[in-house]
This record gives sequence, structure tokens and C-alpha cells, in this order.
Amino acid sequence: MTAAPSVKAFFDARTSAIQYVVTCPATKTCVIIDPVLDFDEKSGSTATISADAILEYVRDRGLTVAWILDTHPHADHFSAARYLKERTSASTAIGEHIIEVQALWKEIYGLPSLATDGSQWDKLLAEGETFRVGEIEARVLFSPGHTRASISYVIGDAAFVHDTLFMPDSGTARTDFPGGSASRLWTSIQNILSLPDETRLFVGHDYQPGGREPMWESTVAEQRNANIHLTTTKTEAAFVAMREERDRTLPMPRLILHSLQVNIQGGMLPEPEGNGRRYLKIPLDALGGAKWDNRVAAKPRAS
Repeated sequence: MTAAPSVKAFFDARTSAIQYVVTCPATKTCVIIDPVLDFDEKSGSTATISADAILEYVRDRGLTVAWILDTHPHADHFSAARYLKERTSASTAIGEHIIEVQALWKEIYGLPSLATDGSQWDKLLAEGETFRVGEIEARVLFSPGHTRASISYVIGDAAFVHDTLFMPDSGTARTDFPGGSASRLWTSIQNILSLPDETRLFVGHDYQPGGREPMWESTVAEQRNANIHLTTTKTEAAFVAMREERDRTLPMPRLILHSLQVNIQGGMLPEPEGNGRRYLKIPLDALGGAKWDNRVAAKPRAS
């Protein structure tokens, strides 16, 4: 029988992201997956409310953090991996293809000094690589499509599939970011659906369609039988056509240009400048052709 880790989810309402603490019940060893560093783009303020809630949970239950894991470089929130590493001494890890994403965004941001060797993490994980969470075996499943570097973590009977699949009523992840691919996403989804039917699947976001309460857990069987993007597209060609057409209607995440410069460096904020302040660098017109957010009516500029 496959071991069943304990899974505690933390839903971040500001970004609709779900963070996880995954624990081996026998040893009280845990990993933290996709932690959020709070950021308000209107004020430029950062905070550690979400990450501190995770630390409190770990502390109250006497858990030992073995790893802080990111599934991919997030485009809609800052990673709190660096902050949590400083407070737990746990090792950080991400998929080895992060170096491709670093090279891509190094040029977009114009960051000549950015190291693109993944050295911002303690470990780069390869497809099929295994490690242990206490007595439970964990395995890396390369899951590109949403990004070039996306991976899933299969830990006992649970898989953490980030932005590949959402809950069945929400479908699948977008693939229109630089380096994304609807065809590769299809292949990644098929790999996930080849896991045993009863495998618990935990998603990276929930956007609460219809205003329902947040949800984050399903199974392979439920996704195969009910995911709205999979039940209506039975072939790769049909899925790719659907996904690309849908992506053309979506405005970019509001934090994509804020967050990726932090997340391709393992959650490290920019170094303070001479006045003691940190500054983000926002490239203009870098995402050419991106749909504008229709919630904001554009007004012509005065000539």
C-alpha cells in the first residue's frame, strides 16, 4: 500500500495560490511546497504573513522541515523560499530546467549579472529523481507546458501538480507565457493522469468559479472524468487548439513582471541600493501582443 502523507493547505486569497506542508506522520518530517511572500503592488509593500502562518503550523506540531520546494518560477506571486530557508535552515529545490527560464528572463529584464546556473537553490531536481520525506518516498515528475521548468512532486499517494491541472471545474493552466507550450502541457497532463486513479492531486491555484469556496484536492480519476478542458478535448490537437484560443483571451497576471525577477532567483529580493531601498525592474513592452485587462477602459492620450 502506498504511504499517505499528511497534507495541510494554506490558501492565499490575494493571489488564489495554495501553499502546502506535506508531512510524514511517523517521523514528523515535512516539506513546504510553493510558499508565498506577500506583496502589494499598489504600495510596493512586502510582508511575511503567509509564510509566518506556515512557520507557526510547523512549530506548533513539532515538525522538522527537510525541504522547501518550488514547482516552478511563479508568475503571480513572490516565492517565500528564501525567507523560510533563513528561518528553518532547510534546503531549497526546484526543477533543473530553471536554468532555461533564467536565461530567457535574464534577457527580458536586462540583468547581465544574473547567474543562470540555478545556484540560487541548494538543489536542482531532475525528471525521475527521488528523495524521502521521512519514511515516504517522493519522486519528481517533469511537467512542462505552463513554464519550461515546471515539475510535479509525487509524495506517497499524493501529487502536487502546480499550474498544470486546476480543479475539474476550472480546467487547465495557461501556456502563453514566454517558454510555454500547449503541446507540452498536454503531454504533462497525460503523464499525471497515468498515475494510479486514487492518487490525490493537489493544485497550485483555485480561482473559485461561481464564487464557491476554495478547493484544491481531487484525484486522478476525478480529473480524467470531469475536468472541463479534458472531457471536451479527446486529442492533443483539439486540446492545443482549445488552450491556445483560450489563452488569447486572457490578460497577463498582474504580478508577472514583478514576481518573476524575484522567483528566478529563488525568492531573493533585489539588493538594497545606496539609499537602503530595494527596487524592482519592470521592462516596458516586453510581452508584446498580450491582451489588455478589459476591466480597465483605456483612454486615448492627449496629443
